[in-house]
Amino acid sequence: MSMSVLYGVLFGVFLALIAFICRLLSVLRRVTDCKPGKKGSVCVLVVAGSGGHTTEIIRLMESLSLAYIPRHYVIADTDVMSEDKIRKFEASRVTEVTGDLPGQFTIHRIPRSREVRQSWSSSILSTVYALLYSVPLVFRLRPDVVLCNGPGTCVPLCAAALLLGILGLKRVLLVYVESICRVESLSLSGKILYHFADYFFVQWPPLQSKYPKSIYMGRIV
Repeated sequence: MSMSVLYGVLFGVFLALIAFICRLLSVLRRVTDCKPGKKGSVCVLVVAGSGGHTTEIIRLMESLSLAYIPRHYVIADTDVMSEDKIRKFEASRVTEVTGDLPGQFTIHRIPRSREVRQSWSSSILSTVYALLYSVPLVFRLRPDVVLCNGPGTCVPLCAAALLLGILGLKRVLLVYVESICRVESLSLSGKILYHFADYFFVQWPPLQSKYPKSIYMGRIV
């Protein structure tokens, strides 16, 4: 690579970093509806993966009380099915649960962190790219809880939530529920977030014996 090309790449990275910092600062100046300490409600950010991940996370959401409002769902920008499932679930919740009013949820999209069978090297780049979208989003919403169950999209979002705490802006509780299909080994997301989640749930005894920090309560979904 010639020096002129190298300087061009470095200059491009520098401009991208400046743009990201400016975007983050503008987000921090905004007023959010998810105010810490708001009595009687818990702002929850729900990470929905495609396919089975979304089905499982919706089953988890069915067990949450009305105190979990507002609910902010985050899906990958290439996910074409999850939004419809979420909207149908929220519509049924409005009609079936007394007192739960419409407009208490939002849906957001970020770049997918890792596609199925994507190479490890390119996964690092795509995760960093997803992080650039996750940090401003999480800093704007400032949830009380992040709930996730395995999709790669949850890693940059949880990293952004941890950054909120590191900077002293807000303590965010990370709740991870490993997918029911994981019997003897954790998913890649699980292996990463096992070390950072406040509550890490598994649904099979072999996983709990391998990972003593995890919590086994039988089948949750």
